Amino acid sequence: MSQSSEIAVPDNGQSAVVSNATPPLSAAARDALDAGTADSTRRAYSTDWQEFTAWCATTGHRPLPATPETVVEYTAALTTIPRPRTGRPYSPSSIERAIAAIRTAHTAANITPPSTKGARVVLRGYRDRLARSKDPAAKPRKAQPAVPNVLRAMLATLDRTALIGKRDAALLLLGFATAARVSELVALDLADAPETEHGVEASVYRRKIKAFTDTAVPFGNNPATCPVRAVRALREAMAEAGRADGPLFIRIDRHGRIAPPMYRHGVPIGDPAGRLTAQAAAQVVERAAEAAGLEGQWSGHSLRRGFATAARKAGHDLVRIGRHGGWADGSRALLSYFEDSDKWEENPVAGTGL
Repeated sequence: MSQSSEIAVPDNGQSAVVSNATPPLSAAARDALDAGTADSTRRAYSTDWQEFTAWCATTGHRPLPATPETVVEYTAALTTIPRPRTGRPYSPSSIERAIAAIRTAHTAANITPPSTKGARVVLRGYRDRLARSKDPAAKPRKAQPAVPNVLRAMLATLDRTALIGKRDAALLLLGFATAARVSELVALDLADAPETEHGVEASVYRRKIKAFTDTAVPFGNNPATCPVRAVRALREAMAEAGRADGPLFIRIDRHGRIAPPMYRHGVPIGDPAGRLTAQAAAQVVERAAEAAGLEGQWSGHSLRRGFATAARKAGHDLVRIGRHGGWADGSRALLSYFEDSDKWEENPVAGTGL
């Protein structure tokens, strides 16, 4: 028999001994795999895998290779274990992601993933139990769509004479008009959003489809909600403050200072050029919604969903909407937005004679 080798699991550095295993992936190969995965997904999978290995350590199971029975046991445990932050068991969507993380860790270590059929049977039963008990966790949480009337309410809370107000207005309006995820939005540099005679042509890198889209954003009819004018106002104000290149959306403190230094325990943190993080951009949306007194769940994704909803109501072609916003053709996520917006406008009960 050949000697066992140690396989390092990506992301958390943990290892497991596997008999007759093939050699582990090199560091370069793991980096290449990471580059093909969205940062948010990679972080979530890493956390899920760490939690799974910790559970295995306390229950005597082996995480790698995991047996189908181990995954069933873990799935059943997640339906009852309270999460530290919420005090409630994992939601069905969080358990789905945990199962995916286990399979991904095996694949990355060049090990055949365990069958998850049994785990998904457990998960179906859990969904059914939550639904029958009217538990809110049975329904997936969705960000409210920031459609134009909502955007107007958000914009009304901003001081658009101040630099930070100009930034937030441009972020809301360009985020809506490009249907960009906040991570894609904050990646834009000033050079990526030039103004032309027709409007702004934003070169947005769409992480999910791994491609750039040259997204045309025309002038709006109303100057107050025109994304082109909002970006122009931000660009001019930044130039006056001495910033003519670099990130389009940057940190600004309450005194109007651009990219103020940030420290943690005396060590500089944050992007040196002052680029906003995706989390900070999402907080711009959340703060504006709260200031406007809007109810429901609001996040950075509200801009993207709001665009899809408004474009559909305006009668635009589904394929054009999807390609403008960087959705893959036939995207289930995009179709779910349309289903929500169409449930009244194209209701099949209408016209049945009731």
